[in-house]
This record gives sequence, structure tokens and C-alpha cells, in this order.
Amino acid sequence: MNPFFSRAWSTVLLAGLAGLLLVKGVVPALSEIDADFPGYYTAARIVADGQDTSRLYDDSWFREQIRRYGLESAKNPGKFAPFPPPTALLLVPVAHFEPLTVLRIVTAISVLCLILSMFLLARLLSWHVLDSALFVLCSGLNIISCLRFGQPYILASTSCVLGYYLYVKGRPWLAGACLAVFVPIKYYPVIILGYLGIRGEWKVLLGGAAVIVVVALASIGVLGWQVHQTFLVSVLGNHLTGHLSLAAAHSTPFSAVYQSFDTLFNRLFIFDPAGNPHPLLAAPLLRTLSVVITKGAIVLVAAVALLRLHRERAAGAAAPSIGILGILVLLIAPATATYTCVLLWLPIALLISYFLSQHARMPAYFTLGMYVAIGFVGMLGPYTSPFEGRGGLTVLAYPRLFLLLALFVGCAYFALVPGPAGSGMLPAALGWNARNRSHQ
Repeated sequence: MNPFFSRAWSTVLLAGLAGLLLVKGVVPALSEIDADFPGYYTAARIVADGQDTSRLYDDSWFREQIRRYGLESAKNPGKFAPFPPPTALLLVPVAHFEPLTVLRIVTAISVLCLILSMFLLARLLSWHVLDSALFVLCSGLNIISCLRFGQPYILASTSCVLGYYLYVKGRPWLAGACLAVFVPIKYYPVIILGYLGIRGEWKVLLGGAAVIVVVALASIGVLGWQVHQTFLVSVLGNHLTGHLSLAAAHSTPFSAVYQSFDTLFNRLFIFDPAGNPHPLLAAPLLRTLSVVITKGAIVLVAAVALLRLHRERAAGAAAPSIGILGILVLLIAPATATYTCVLLWLPIALLISYFLSQHARMPAYFTLGMYVAIGFVGMLGPYTSPFEGRGGLTVLAYPRLFLLLALFVGCAYFALVPGPAGSGMLPAALGWNARNRSHQ
């Protein structure tokens, strides 16, 4: 294909995605407050106004504070749980502004982080900036929902990209700090820190541990110990085991909005006269066994794939291993929303670049295709959501979960098969070429 045409095609596609992001994500976030953001803002105002922070997990009291600040809506029932206590500190520096002003500030910062991630990935993986921007925006609805709801996941994903970039550039202490800064709020980056620690990157691990300790001590100092004790005793364990207490109006243990194996098997095997009157089979023990066996099998597959990578390519195993682990965390999480999938930027980019460096065309095609599908599968919501709660048909209400599972299985398989699964390059129309190499 003519290089000019391929670049022109990429530019047109990028412009279309940017326009979609602007119309569906940025503009609404600048003009109206939606679900999720009131919880972040109210928690910060409670701290800034010197109120009793020990009651953050008191749902009825927290709901009163949301009403007090004029943010009550049907989309947010007034829960701070399951957020960790340091989450209340996120918006404290701007908490005395009007809520919509704060959301506009958050939106501007998120857009800047979005752009920064594009340039960092381009530098990290030797991609053209246009290609890197196109890759990031292929997250589609994941970015849009993150902006629309005032979620901090774009910031968290950017900190992961920056942390890995600094690790590759030989700045381990700063790398650890960037990877760890969001761990006390959103746990996802801990898998990258833990993996690098296992590889013997002690400076990265110690730098991350130091930042986690600083954030934790600051949180205890500002919020007090009691709210942290409540979180550790009553909130964290329930959340990690799938006994969900989420912050949106549809936050039931059966909701397919938060797609996970926990909520899927709840729908299939737990009878509830109000929340789930038509399960496939009322069998709570089968639900527990299904969750344990499914997640155990996924973890086992990941372990085998990582061991194979390290045995055959020890020096260059970091990038694909972090890619597989990044998918694994989202797949076994007790609840994932659309916006959490922006955390896939780093793992998917590393996997695509790794496959290209191995001249493995089909794995790269597959990984990119699944990533794009995850970014836009939410458009099928009106067609899939009617199946939720209809016995065995409930599985049709979980397209994102099964796309993520297919992505994980495919990438793990390509890491296990002997030798590259094909050769060549990604389509010129998407801008990547065989000269791209991953930096492990």
C-alpha cells in the first residue's frame, strides 16, 4: 500500500475517533455532572470542610452529605464504598470550587494525560506518534466513560505508562514511584511492581514501596485511623471476594454493568426474589466452586505462560509478561466497569510490540483486534442487556468479559506455542510496521 495513503487513512481514522471522544466524552463532562463523580467530590469536601471522616463508609450519612452539596441523583445512591480511604484525598486541592468546575479541571487533566500517554508510548515502543495516538483512542468508550464520570483511571493508566518508560530508561526509583502512586487508590499497578520485584528490580520495588507508605501515612494523618480500620475490616475483604458494595445506582451483586465472573456466576446460581428471581440454577455452592475453579484455571494458565517466556527468553520476557499480567488482573477482578479498561494501554501496547519484534503477524492482529473490540463493545449494550437475568441467556449480557477472556487465552497461547505464530507486519493502513521493536 502507498505509504502516503496509509498515513492519510490513519489521519482520517484518528480525526474520527478524536471527534467521537470530544462529542461523547469531553463536551458532556464540561457541561453536566453524571454518576460516580459526586462520590469523589463529596468525599473530598468532607475532608476539606473538616467533617467526621470516620463516617465515610456510613452510607446513610454519606448520602446526606451528597444532598448537602447538591449532588444527589438517581444515578448515585450515596456510597463511598468500596473506595479505599486515600481516594477521599484525590480532589481535596480543588474541593472548594463548585462541583462542575472541579469536574472540568479533572477533565482537562485527564485529556492532558491522554495526550502524554500517546507520546510516551511512541517513545517507549518506537512508534510514530500518529500510530500511538490512534492506538490509545481505539479504547473508544472506555475513555469516553472515564471522562464522562470523572474517573481517575486515565491518570492511573498514564502513571503506569510513565513508570514503565522510566524503568526502560534506567530510572528505577522514579519508575517505582510512578507505578506506585495510585496503588493505594486503584490496586491495579501493584501487579507490575510485584512482577518487577520478582525479577530482582529492587530499586523499582523499594521506590514503589516508599511511595505507598508515604501515601498511606498521609491518608492516616489526614483522615484518622478509624476509617482505615473500617475499610480493612468491613470493606476490603468483601469487595475482593465479590460481595460488592459499589457506588452506582445499579450496584447489586448481580449487575452485568460491572462485568466479572463473580457477578456472572451470581446471576447464574444465586436466587434472590428481588435482585435475581430467575437464575439458571439456585445453587450457591456451585457459584462458589465456579468462581474458584475459573479464576484458578486462569491464574494457572498465566503462570505457565510466564514460566515459558522466562525459560525461553529470560532477558526479553518483561514486556510480554507485564502484558499478560495486566490482562489477568482485569479478568479476575471482582468487578470491572467500562472505564477500567483504559488500564489496558500499557499491557496491550507491550504485547503488540513484542509480537511485532518476533515477526508474529497473527498474534499482533489478534491482540489489536480484541483491544479495539473491548473499546467499542459497549455499543452493543441495548442488544445484550435484555438477556441479563434470564437464566442461561445471562451469558449473552457479558460480551466484554468474554472478549477479555478471549484476549487473555489468545495471548497466553501465543506465548506458549513454540516459535512465532506467523510472520510479517500489521496492516500499513494502521501505521505499524515490522521495524517496530519492543523495549524490554
